[in-house]
Amino acid sequence: MAYEKRANSVSSNPIVRESRVINDEDWDALEEKIATLKSDYIESKDVHQALEIWNLKIPKYQLNHILSQNYGNKTDQKLSRDEFLRLYYDLYTQTNVGMTYKTLVKTKQNVEQFSTSDRVENNQSDLSMKNNQSDNTSSVYHTATVEERIAFTDWINKNLADDSFLQLKKNPIDPNDPQALYQRCADGVLLCKLINKAVPNTIDERALNMDTKFDIFRSGENLELAINSARGIGCKVINIHVENILKGIPHLILGLLWQIIRAGLTYDINLIQVPGLLQLLRDGETVEDLLKLSPEELLLRWVNYHLKRSSYKGKEVTNFSNDIKNSEAYTYLLQQIAPADTNPALSLSPLQENDLRSRAELMLKEADKIKARAFISPNDVVKGNPKLNFAFVANLFNSYPALDVPVDRPVDEVLVQETREEKTYRNWINSMELKDISFVNYLYSDLSDGLIILRLYDEIRPGTVDWKKVYEKFQAIKEHFQKLSNCNLAIEIGKEPMGLKLIGIGGANILNGNKTLTLGLVWQIMRAYTLSLLTKLAGTKTPIADREIIEWANKKLQNGNKTRFLNTFQDSDLSDAKLLCDLIDAIKPGSIQYELLKNDSMANARYCISIARKIGARVYALPEDIVEGKHKMIMTIFATLMTRDYQNR
Repeated sequence: MAYEKRANSVSSNPIVRESRVINDEDWDALEEKIATLKSDYIESKDVHQALEIWNLKIPKYQLNHILSQNYGNKTDQKLSRDEFLRLYYDLYTQTNVGMTYKTLVKTKQNVEQFSTSDRVENNQSDLSMKNNQSDNTSSVYHTATVEERIAFTDWINKNLADDSFLQLKKNPIDPNDPQALYQRCADGVLLCKLINKAVPNTIDERALNMDTKFDIFRSGENLELAINSARGIGCKVINIHVENILKGIPHLILGLLWQIIRAGLTYDINLIQVPGLLQLLRDGETVEDLLKLSPEELLLRWVNYHLKRSSYKGKEVTNFSNDIKNSEAYTYLLQQIAPADTNPALSLSPLQENDLRSRAELMLKEADKIKARAFISPNDVVKGNPKLNFAFVANLFNSYPALDVPVDRPVDEVLVQETREEKTYRNWINSMELKDISFVNYLYSDLSDGLIILRLYDEIRPGTVDWKKVYEKFQAIKEHFQKLSNCNLAIEIGKEPMGLKLIGIGGANILNGNKTLTLGLVWQIMRAYTLSLLTKLAGTKTPIADREIIEWANKKLQNGNKTRFLNTFQDSDLSDAKLLCDLIDAIKPGSIQYELLKNDSMANARYCISIARKIGARVYALPEDIVEGKHKMIMTIFATLMTRDYQNR
């Protein structure tokens, strides 16, 4: 395929991941740095450098192996621009399985070209949805794959089958109907139920409109609750709005569904639920090293752990795409983890089949023997769909981890877990749209190079960070110095102009992952972000102070004829959540059904947070924070409610 320069950029095939579009300007930027790069191809020897320029790091030996496998027969040793973009997309999705908005974007004339391999959803609402990011590309169209829609539909039908309201046993979502899944999401109930399936007790179902008399208003409230609750569990929902779901925009709904499903698949992959994960530690590693791994990295270790204990002779599995296409690793893995009493027993017979699709089908029949056939079809295996294959393996792990607790490990190590405070901060960061940042897995290691902290500053106050002073890539020899420089800069900017109170916190503390000081810094950044939104809406030049939030709350309560009032965020009577319920009802009269409140503080707190999210407040605090009187997090609830009240005006 020939590619012209920027003047005819509509003919290009850019790739979108969140707000970033790889288009002709990006290609031009590569040309400035790589002398041998031409407008329509790139020499294979320069591919590694080009990927790094686009912030995708992969060991050179792995890249060379991929290139030799896929492009080894090319006599010219060159990749066309289309081949390079496809390579970038495949590698990016392998290393960032959790990202949802990095969907392949095609121009109108390119849709048919890719439809045979990607099975693009060809419906008007999808194809007419222009890309609304600010870029120089015109006539850009998102795509949603049939495979993902069918896989998610089957998963939802199975996992929510017993819900009395959804009635999926009697009336399952038809996977063969291109619109059925999107239509069933439109009232918001299914999304909320799925969120609770993924992370139990996230949403108090008393807050849901479920009287079957749905209109746009009542459905919209449920969808607002679903979207804000998804944020609360760490999903990125940038550019997903109520109207997008009501209109049934496929790629946005599938993106949201994937993140919720992924959150559920990875929820129990931790040392508390599966202490046998200690078996995956390598020589010289500590439990903390496991916490630093992403779910993808952890599952790959798990796969290879079992393969080493089988008669498998193939190469180590390093991804959920190319390395599993021949079904060999899967076949050995299934036999290894299957319970000993499985009848009929699993076998290696699929490997006798030479046709890869037929072999994949036989492998999945083996998985069906232990009721673990989920998410993938034979085509998904052979094509190496990284998202669906990750989901397949995560489901296998959750069903049959087959990991005994090592006898030589102290009990204390098994009890290591992420604290509620750490999880809240991590979910908040993950829900943000930070440039070049995928997912935070372990707060302390992922923040230790200073980049995420600086990105957060720039999100709160654009232009605050002089990026010419920041090391965004690290050289092996100078890595420690460069990361320390970033951390020192983060502390310097944090003090001025951000105005954070950072007494006793130095760059080295962040670099070394000092838990107490890192948490202290992140809390102040989260507070600054929350107040910055409020300050912008209030139209003031100085940040909103706590006393102003208290004054606003009391005035709102008084105007709403309420009898409870606020003195400080440390008031002991806040713990039953009733004052917060009064405030929510004063903001939106009739939103609290007082007959549903109980003499149960935790139940009231769950209901309170759900209703706050339902009326549009972006609450990240948890019910436990209210009941336990965590005044810092309680302050953020009041601030987000004040923000919502100002938005209503």
